[in-house]
Amino acid sequence: MPRSTGSTALWRVADPNAFAALAIDALVGWPAWLYARVGHPVGGFARLIAACEVRWNRPAIPEARRRLSGVATLALLLAVTIGGALAVEQAARTIAGDWWWLVAALLAWPALAARSLYDHVRPVADALAARDLSAARRAVAMIVGRDTAALDEAGVARAGIESLAESFCDGVVAPLFWLLLFGLPGVWAYKAINTADSLIGHREPRWRAFGWAAARVDDVANAIPARLAGILLCLAGGGGWRVMWRDCRRHASPNAGWPEAAIAGALGIALAGPVAYDGVVHDKPWIGASGRAAGAGDLRRALAIYCRACALLGLIAGGVALLW
Repeated sequence: MPRSTGSTALWRVADPNAFAALAIDALVGWPAWLYARVGHPVGGFARLIAACEVRWNRPAIPEARRRLSGVATLALLLAVTIGGALAVEQAARTIAGDWWWLVAALLAWPALAARSLYDHVRPVADALAARDLSAARRAVAMIVGRDTAALDEAGVARAGIESLAESFCDGVVAPLFWLLLFGLPGVWAYKAINTADSLIGHREPRWRAFGWAAARVDDVANAIPARLAGILLCLAGGGGWRVMWRDCRRHASPNAGWPEAAIAGALGIALAGPVAYDGVVHDKPWIGASGRAAGAGDLRRALAIYCRACALLGLIAGGVALLW
């Protein structure tokens, strides 16, 4: 298959860097020692967003103007990210020649979180299996925003499984999807959008106007990946289709319900339901309401399904690499 020489073309669907990046991430993740020394690239996004927020999101500024400022912040973030990624990709092609894709894989690797997600959820499962509820609460508090101090075993297991399913989309499937489509500019543009949404895309009065654009664009960026994530989890779990189609819209997010409903159906359990944030209980609808309460074994089963779903992703990326 002839390889295009257009170094600035965005369409990269035939490049093998996605498979290589996924393989690197599966092997080493983003080690703690590396994070301690160099941090993570999304930290740069966070600093730019924070600088714009301090300047343009003051309470005295009218809401309409703050919404426009939020649009400008996201546009600036994407311009810097995409421009930088295109420049780096051009340099990789020029310097590395036929091996440019390996350099691109190394640069895309930090955008994926397959290994890191497993490494964060596994301690929760281990603590539950050891019947150490205090340790399980501490471990799950590292990956969820809800109140965890009073969670029972079912609540901890449910929180871990929900986080695993939702993060499978925005930490693994979505970055790989945009990497396959648009190479480094695609994957890092997605990470910039996702970071902006996590920082300012909230409904609280402080963020509602300024973070509006980040939240809406993140919804669009995750629309296809979320549905792909649900399909992959059903395939990996050997079922869950009926619950996914029935309950995917019971989540407040237009996208997160797909992978959560898929894994709830595959495991035969109930997810979501009432949950507390900062001492306030929110009565969320149940997903998989006909299922039983989650337990320690279900979190281990969820991790096994997750690993198989990641393997399916690897087969897809490997097939693309072979076509290239």
